[in-house]
Amino acid sequence: MKENLPLLAGAFSVMALSNAIVPVLPSFSTGAAAQGAIYSAYFLGAFLLVLPAGYVSDRIGEVPLIRAGLVLTTLSGVLLALAGSPLLVFLARLVEGIGAGLFVPASLAFLNARPDHDRMSGYFMGLLNLGLILGLLVTGWLVTGSPGSSRGGIIFFTWLSVVPLVLAFATGRGQEMSHRVPAEPAQETKKRLVWAFRTYFWLWVSAVVLVGITGAVTALYPEFTDLPASSVSGKIALMNAATIASVIVTSRANLPPVRTIQLAAVAMAGGVALTFSSMWGFLVIGWLAGMVMISQLSFLAAAGARQGVLMGLFNTASYGGMAAVPFIAGFVAETGGFPAAYTLTALLALLVAATVGRCACRLPTAGPG
Repeated sequence: MKENLPLLAGAFSVMALSNAIVPVLPSFSTGAAAQGAIYSAYFLGAFLLVLPAGYVSDRIGEVPLIRAGLVLTTLSGVLLALAGSPLLVFLARLVEGIGAGLFVPASLAFLNARPDHDRMSGYFMGLLNLGLILGLLVTGWLVTGSPGSSRGGIIFFTWLSVVPLVLAFATGRGQEMSHRVPAEPAQETKKRLVWAFRTYFWLWVSAVVLVGITGAVTALYPEFTDLPASSVSGKIALMNAATIASVIVTSRANLPPVRTIQLAAVAMAGGVALTFSSMWGFLVIGWLAGMVMISQLSFLAAAGARQGVLMGLFNTASYGGMAAVPFIAGFVAETGGFPAAYTLTALLALLVAATVGRCACRLPTAGPG
């Protein structure tokens, strides 16, 4: 169990630090464009690294990437606490995203290769979402208690990130955190990456769409409702809370992965429609997103002993969905109105329900080599 502690503590601290800047973005730069760039820099860094990190973890093992990701996370927190210009803040956020891009796929590859992968992935995803929630809330509380300290949350979570960093270097001196699969030639890893992309194409589409839908409803809701920011953030936090509960329950339920994704996609279309008229839609979507993520990870755990490239593709699809689907939904809302945007988002969920069972996604098949 001790080899899992750096991963679980890291999932919480990496995500908490990534969200600690969100409530105080105006104090780092003026103008929506600059603030948007600072916010997006994290996701850019993560998106660029998750697939290479998955590939490299299959080549050299997960542990070096886990440690490097935690080092960069702590370093980025220090840089954010000290940065004096918007450009430096942008670069610090980019470093932070790179750290997450190394840490998350390598950690999931390590956990998903274990016999108890369902349970451990549930804990990992639950703590990841808890970090997102508390990164927002704790920063807000600290700023409220000390209005002049806009970097209080960043400093707090930077110190907290030292805990998994120390654990990662203290654990695994022997074989506890070593890579358990023999090395393979680089050409074989590349061949397996191409094979996995083609074989499980519709599974990657499900990750793009269904994870992206959570970002789409989050992005649409503030403008659609015109509610105060405090009210909006509280309602959106319900989605993360529901996801936490869902990943813990689903990880212990032993559900058939592809069938669960299909049914959850149909239900998510209904959840999108519900958010159009009620805040309870966020609870529905959050719960279903948790079911989908655990089912996707469970399916991939059965696809082979080497999980690096699979987790790289999984995280690339997830981050890509968070970038693409909200953008598309926002564009449709701007040009065709909110009913059209919500309708398109619901139809995308139904597309997943219709396609995820195709081809090799019905059952895992052995990869090349």
